[in-house]
Amino acid sequence: MYGPTAQRSFIQKASTSELNKGLEKLVAHEAHVGAVCNVSFDIHEGEIFVIMGLSGSGKSTIVRCLSRLVEPTAGKVLFDGKDLLKASGSEMIEIRRHKMGMVFQNFGLMPHLNVINNVAFPLRLQGIGRLERENRAREIIKLVGLEGRETSFPRELSGGQQQRVGIARSLAVEPEIWFLDEPFSSLDPLIRSQMQEEFVRLQKLLNKTIVFITHDFLEAIKLADRIAIMKEGRIVQIGTPADVVMKPVDSYVTKFTKDVPRVKIIRAKDCMETSGLSDISKDSIKVKSDATLEEIIHKLANTKKECCVLNSEGKIIGRISAETVVDALAAGDSR
Repeated sequence: MYGPTAQRSFIQKASTSELNKGLEKLVAHEAHVGAVCNVSFDIHEGEIFVIMGLSGSGKSTIVRCLSRLVEPTAGKVLFDGKDLLKASGSEMIEIRRHKMGMVFQNFGLMPHLNVINNVAFPLRLQGIGRLERENRAREIIKLVGLEGRETSFPRELSGGQQQRVGIARSLAVEPEIWFLDEPFSSLDPLIRSQMQEEFVRLQKLLNKTIVFITHDFLEAIKLADRIAIMKEGRIVQIGTPADVVMKPVDSYVTKFTKDVPRVKIIRAKDCMETSGLSDISKDSIKVKSDATLEEIIHKLANTKKECCVLNSEGKIIGRISAETVVDALAAGDSR
């Protein structure tokens, strides 16, 4: 909460029930602004959890509250079973140094340090010796595709390369949770698309738990396992990209998703039929459960066969026909 006297004691005037009823009037009367209000969510291990909304919706404040770069006025932030709001300042420093990685929109590189020293800087703060930290930095630099640029300075790099350095620096500490606040928004469209692809590649290799902030819905659906959509400090809907597009909870979410190409979002597992699997022909077309309708349409073109949907172990878990695809797209448009 922001305002002239927004202290923790202020919010404690209200009981839990009042948080949902009378507190909004109290906030307005005291000339405060509720940056994030009555928000609660879980982040699953290994998932990319995207928080999105318009400018001023509170998405960046949330990620800063999670790391306590902004002090929440009330509530709990549970991490590894511990409430971070009860951690001391020194404990939070250690948690940020060893368990959290952060990447922000402004790359935040130190201009007087070259690439390897920028990447190794968090390890230096941990007290790791020079040889070990430089060896680890080289591994991460190679991972993000900047091998050979170790001695370059930020001014000698493109915007995309600078952001790669920022990503590498945040990964150097091998974080348990990774916060990214609109990391690609200042990049040119082509470079931004390339960085999104790079990010997906890195996640497949590293399987990090990620909180990713963006205002771009197309970016969100490209990256997210689940999406939280915010409006005026509140979370309006949480769900998979397909859930949000096919089952918007209100007109606000509908407006967000109305121009989204559904064939790129809806996946086989979202619309497959699960009955009559024993009747599927052995020569039917095979698709993975995470295949998009766009991919499936190409496979179904010029054939009367249906697709059988396979899980990660190669077992048939569903079936999709041309009619299934049409039904799925029609459901997504019925608003």
